[in-house]
Amino acid sequence: MEYQYPFSIDWSTEEVIDVISFFEAVEKAYEKSVKKEELMSRYKRFKEIVPSKSEEKKICNEFEESSGYSSYRVVKKMKESQENESISMN
Repeated sequence: MEYQYPFSIDWSTEEVIDVISFFEAVEKAYEKSVKKEELMSRYKRFKEIVPSKSEEKKICNEFEESSGYSSYRVVKKMKESQENESISMN
């Protein structure tokens, strides 16, 4: 992993950690799998920190450009999946 996570200087240390935690769950979905409940809770926290759709898109695009992982696709798959299902992008 030779990339950086996007963040805002306006966020607290806890908020930066929570946003990184969301992106780590996205990574897990691509590299192995992640439980829907875990991903959903991290995404909900991410949305508390980044409520604006335009800011979410900007931050997620920055993450995708540096990592190659699409958080949009992972979240879309999460929303379409059944309860207690694991999300895997393989």
